Amino acid sequence: MEQAVLVLIKPDGLKKSLTGNILTRLSETKLEIVAAKMVRVSKELAEEHYRHLKDKPFFGEIIKYLQGDLHDRKKVMALVYWGKDAITKCRTLAGATNPEEAEATSIRGSYGRITTSGVYENVLHVSSDDTEAEREIKLWFKPEEIIVDLYATKSAVLKDSPVKAWAEK
Repeated sequence: MEQAVLVLIKPDGLKKSLTGNILTRLSETKLEIVAAKMVRVSKELAEEHYRHLKDKPFFGEIIKYLQGDLHDRKKVMALVYWGKDAITKCRTLAGATNPEEAEATSIRGSYGRITTSGVYENVLHVSSDDTEAEREIKLWFKPEEIIVDLYATKSAVLKDSPVKAWAEK
């Protein structure tokens, strides 16, 4: 079954210069990258991404982590992989969320750690299922940023919406 999955290379993965290693490992899936960008993560985006954890005692810490406050890297690399069994393939390569429980040969097993405050620095996020993948992809990407039509779209005209544009020299 063709499916899409959101993969985030988190600030600790970027700080440790693991982007190339992670992308090389993910290329083993033979999936297609249909969207990719660097994102400066706002508090609102981080909170919406991790909304299912809002009642956990570590919620504030995980928000700071995703925003890059813990690593002086105020960005993540967001990617959408697409193809047959994309979620299972990417999650298998990523390994368990807890780096200490992840297979040593997985991405998290190879590069992750748990901080002294108990935060899992697991270098990447991978959507857990189709429902979460759709929610997360729509949260991180606009339809025009994805090169295939993953989900239904509609035409809209935004009036009086200020946007940043390139200036003339």
